[in-house]
Amino acid sequence: MNRHPLAVWAPKPERVRLWLDGAEHPMTKDEGDWWSPSDDLAPATDARYGYLLDDADSPVPDPRSRRQPDGVHEPSQRFDPAAHEWQDGAWTGRPLAGGAVYELHIGTFTPGGTLDSAIERLDHLVDLGITHVEVLPVNAFNGRWNWGYDGVLWWAVQETYGGPAAYQRFVDACHGRGLAVIQDVVYNHLGPSGNYLPQFGPYFSEGGANTWGTSMNLDGPDSDEVRDLIVGNALMWMSDMHVDGLRLDAVHALVDSRAEHLLERLAVETDRLSAHLGRPLTLIAESDMNDPRLITSREAHGYGLTAQWSDDYHHALHVALTGETTGYYADFEGLTVLARAMTHGFVHDGTLSSFRERHHGRPIDRLTMPTSRLVTFAQDHDQIGNRATGDRLSQTLSPQRLAVGAVLNLLTPFTPMLFMGEEWGATTPWQFFTSHPEHDLGEATAKGRIEEFAKMGWDPDTVPDPQDPETFQRSKLDWSEPESGHHAALLALHKRLILLRRRLAELTDPAFTSIEAEADDAAGTIVLRRGAVTVAANLGTAPVTVAASGSLVLKTAEAVALDGDALTLPPDSAAVLA
Repeated sequence: MNRHPLAVWAPKPERVRLWLDGAEHPMTKDEGDWWSPSDDLAPATDARYGYLLDDADSPVPDPRSRRQPDGVHEPSQRFDPAAHEWQDGAWTGRPLAGGAVYELHIGTFTPGGTLDSAIERLDHLVDLGITHVEVLPVNAFNGRWNWGYDGVLWWAVQETYGGPAAYQRFVDACHGRGLAVIQDVVYNHLGPSGNYLPQFGPYFSEGGANTWGTSMNLDGPDSDEVRDLIVGNALMWMSDMHVDGLRLDAVHALVDSRAEHLLERLAVETDRLSAHLGRPLTLIAESDMNDPRLITSREAHGYGLTAQWSDDYHHALHVALTGETTGYYADFEGLTVLARAMTHGFVHDGTLSSFRERHHGRPIDRLTMPTSRLVTFAQDHDQIGNRATGDRLSQTLSPQRLAVGAVLNLLTPFTPMLFMGEEWGATTPWQFFTSHPEHDLGEATAKGRIEEFAKMGWDPDTVPDPQDPETFQRSKLDWSEPESGHHAALLALHKRLILLRRRLAELTDPAFTSIEAEADDAAGTIVLRRGAVTVAANLGTAPVTVAASGSLVLKTAEAVALDGDALTLPPDSAAVLA
């Protein structure tokens, strides 16, 4: 249905008026609860507008606002996405299978913290061998800096990053360098400041809530329009903004009892758009449910998403590298657990979870499921930023152990992902930061964060205040680091490992049946075999010798030696034979 460009769905108010560049215009409601101004009203392409609901004196933004130049509490501004002169006409996209993902946050990736300044560092990613750039949420939020998960206007790009025009330039620049773009989106909740959706209609579920706030109304009365808002937003990113896919935040919080789950509908519509555009489009779910239904094809009665994150692999690798077994890490002690993650995808696939105090997960069909549908990582924004001080592995592990971690991360049987700066062992932390302008909200956020970790035994004085601007500044990457010393050596290793994935077909073989892994917890060794390729690592305290055939194509320490079929590994070292 063709609607007026400033029409709005608003079943809740009795009266809606359009505020357009300071003037008021009446709106009429149709049977579908959409309000429209007169067809004769032709707003300018950059007009400021909003809606006066019932007897309100101040306009509120459009739920589908494309730009918020003055912040999320102020009127919207029209934006014409077709005005950009795209330079990516030859871009045919990239499939996720065989790729390497790089997760970054626009505000802290560069000193400038903008989309345009991020373009200046894209050649670094190309040189590294990255294929997919995954961008943390950029939709409009209140304040100047934020992780992005407190967004309230899904269709608008945060102005402090450069706004929607800068976003189009960024995607164009990525495509020009052969990089696909995956945009992180949050459809399970809205942030605490600037959320005007409840004034328009039943966007939220009555009595339903998740960890971050009230749940979206995906299956209750009037939920058709709520689902359409989400699906329309997803398609907007991939059509108007040319992105190559979406990372769907915390899909377990999308409570939907319909016969066609929202995730399945998103997959159907994405596949339809992909066929129209003639390039692959990717949907990656963040989920710790260990439910393979998400990534099972629709022909096999799954949802048909492209991939999902595997927290199990992260947890097993983190414990292997650090020895940390507190909290949920308690379920992942021992290198045999990492070997299981390598061969089964999920550690908990119907097994007992001591942390959850119940059985958890479901087995993956390893005869039919491609390994590329699991995205695995040694670090990500959550696993670092949700620690008390936002400390990276580089702040506690030696360069030698970081090198072993790189091997076990990038030569995973799955789709590997790096978190920005990980490739050189960045020493800058990634801390939880906010900039809520409202004093009470900022104070409550800071107090809650500090109290949470104080209960775990942390000294409150060591937990960064998320509202302190220095917390944000400390989290910015230091681009002088990768130029020298062990940082440069670790960066060179990451480049070699990603290149090996391209050169050795066994490393991107998507068959679970080609994977063999064995571990010796006492010795601290793990050996991964994929056809003629062997990846071996020693995380123990003494030199070990393991059986391995082939030519030595990579080693992380000079003392690594191959004598016939006997591979000797000193402590904290790894090798690849082919």
